Amino acid sequence: MAMTNELVRVRTGEHIFFQKPLNTDKNMKNEMVNYWLAKQEPSGPRGYNFEQLKKEKTTVWDGVHNNLALKHMREMKSGDLVFFYHTGDERQAVGIMQITSKPYPNPKEDVERFIVVDVKYKKTLKRPVTLNEMKKEKKFKDWELIRISRLSVMPVPKIIWDDIVKMSQN
Repeated sequence: MAMTNELVRVRTGEHIFFQKPLNTDKNMKNEMVNYWLAKQEPSGPRGYNFEQLKKEKTTVWDGVHNNLALKHMREMKSGDLVFFYHTGDERQAVGIMQITSKPYPNPKEDVERFIVVDVKYKKTLKRPVTLNEMKKEKKFKDWELIRISRLSVMPVPKIIWDDIVKMSQN
């Protein structure tokens, strides 16, 4: 199977994703990477920050109860990339993690619809990108981070993903 680096436009429900193929050998089917943003309060009693993930290398992404965020999590798969976003006073994308499992029921919850995914540390952004910086970008105006500010897990269109990575390097 020939590899391609072209972006593919995929529509799932109400959302359009721009994906690129994962590196695969010719015996594996062409998998597509999805891009996400997941929010976490970095401090306090239930806090968890990106530096902790960097130190621990892996964690279980749990605690999501919002129906739309859970719907997004059900679409995640191993290999997908996720911006780690600090909420609270910081409100900024600080790093990248990678999904390492399919979604599965949260073993700490009695309700089966509450799911988790396993993630691993991938990369620290050279510079955090704040919500205020993102709000200044006109092409971000329809993105869920700007429109639905309390949503904790959301897809990131490839063009916005690339822009945030670029913004972090300046």
